[in-house]
Order: sequence, then structure tokens, then C-alpha cells
Amino acid sequence: MKKLISVVVPAYNEEEVIDELHRRLAAVFDANPKYDFEAVIVENGSSDSTWEKLLAIHAKDPRFKLLRLSRNFQMDGGVTAGLNHAAGDAAVIMTADLQDPPEMIDRFIARWEEGYENVYGIVTKRHGTDPLRRLNSQIFYWLINKLTRGLFPRNVSDFRLVDRKVYQAVNTLEERNRFMRGLFVWSGFKSIGIEHERPPRFAGEAKSYSRQVIELALKGIFAHTYLPLRMITVTGLALSGFAFLLLAWLVVKWMVWGVPFPGFGTLTGVILLMFGFLFTVLGVICEYIGLIYEEVKRRPNFIVSETVGLAAGETSIPLSIIAGRPSRGSR
Repeated sequence: MKKLISVVVPAYNEEEVIDELHRRLAAVFDANPKYDFEAVIVENGSSDSTWEKLLAIHAKDPRFKLLRLSRNFQMDGGVTAGLNHAAGDAAVIMTADLQDPPEMIDRFIARWEEGYENVYGIVTKRHGTDPLRRLNSQIFYWLINKLTRGLFPRNVSDFRLVDRKVYQAVNTLEERNRFMRGLFVWSGFKSIGIEHERPPRFAGEAKSYSRQVIELALKGIFAHTYLPLRMITVTGLALSGFAFLLLAWLVVKWMVWGVPFPGFGTLTGVILLMFGFLFTVLGVICEYIGLIYEEVKRRPNFIVSETVGLAAGETSIPLSIIAGRPSRGSR
């Protein structure tokens, strides 16, 4: 019996790319007759003709199965939805813009057959990306590696193949602030990276901007390390010790030389510095409180509006049944 490979692809306003995505994925599927394939395409609240084009693709190629979300749930929400509907012995996660080359799936499968359960892409060079975005990525990976003591491989991407046991384990995690790269790292399993260059988008415009990337980076950092909170305590103790030594020096200076306190300018500067530090500390605490707030609301990570081809004789599933709950891939 052939092994089934599920390819999970979130797509948001990708009408200019969908046909090429289908062509290249179908070519990969046809070139690997030893395996069965399904592509779970997650239409992530698009406002263009992405859904209509996906319906046409499914009509001529039933291997492409469709999942339509009620609105845009961001990349991680789309991936979560797709993995909850995957049925493969392994699942490949990739983006619809073809910056994750479908042709690399062959290399992922080869490593998987060697016994690796989490085969992830490592981006060595980013083509077609502006300098600010590249700088943001470098800063993020440097910072999260420092804060998590090297937990995250440098330049790791969402593009990967994971064994069924891996994605089913991730499916059972109920946290709402999902940073999928972090969840796969946290889950463990036998892992290996494959280096590749990331090509520019095939067509259309990028859907992730610097602000969104920074927000995602902060979520990833705060969701996977408590070190910023510990740094507050360490910094507070260090500042308190410095202030005590400075005060002792000023007292000694006054008693020995009779030199008065330097003046209000220095005092004002120190006060402003401390207030700046205080509000920075409060900002870090607020970020963690915000994550807690999202968790306690327990809203689903995605809501499905419609499915096509994912269950025999069924083209849609009621919202109350499928709103973020484990589906076929997590049974």
C-alpha cells in the first residue's frame, strides 16, 4: 500500500499564483508514483478570485482538496486548519507564493524515508526581499536563539515535511498564540535541516509586511521563552546595586570634601532614565498579559466556512462542528 503525503498550503489573495502552484505540485506528484498525494489548499479569507480558481482546479484534479476559512486567520491559523484536515503519513507545509519550491519535496521525502520525522528548510539566501525585511529576519533569529539558548535553528522556515506522529502531536496543542515553527521545535522528534535559496515570488504582492513580521517575531519570542521576564528581575537588582553604590559615593564625597549634590539636571536625567526603563518593563509584562488574555478567551484558531473534497460525499461542514476542533488528521 502506498504512503500518502499531504501537502498543506495556505493561500490568501493568490489568484495570480494558483494555476502555477497547481502545475508545479501536480508535476511533483506525477514524478513520484511510489506515493499517493493530496494537496490541502486552505483559502484563508481571500477577497480576490482565489477560491473560484481553486474550485476549477479541484474539478479537474481531485487530488487538490479545498478548505475555505470564514476570514483571514494569518499564516499559522491557515497551517493549523490544514494540518487538522490532513490524512497523510506525512505532511508538507509550504506557502502558496512558490517561494517554497515544490521541487524540494523530493528531498524532504528522501530524508523522511531515512528516519527523520521533522525535515525543515533552512533559507541560505532570500531573493526578491527588501533589505529591511532581510535585516528583520537576521535580528529575529539572532535574538530568539540568544533568548532560547539555541532552541531555534538559524534561518529555519515554515517549509518542512513532518511525520504523521509529529503533526498529530502539534494538533493536540490547544494554545491560541500559535507560532508553528516554535511548536515543531518544542515537540522534539528526530529532525534535520535542508539548506535552500528562497526564490522571489512567482507573481503578485507580498502579504507579510515589516510590521506583521515584527509582530509575529515578538509572539514567537514571548511564546517560547520567559527570559525577558527574568531579565527584568536581574536588571532591577543591578540598577538597585548601582544606585546604592552611587548614593554611598555621594555621601562619602560630601563628608570628605564637602561637595554638594551635583544638581537638578543630573537628578532629572536619572529620573527620566528610570521612567523609561520602568515603562519598558511594563511593556514586556503587558505583552505576556496579552498572550494570557488570548489564551483564556479560548477562541478557535480557525473557523471553516466550506470544504471541498475532504470527505466523501461532503462539500461543507457546519461552523459549530469544525471551528478549530481536531478533524481527520488528529484522530
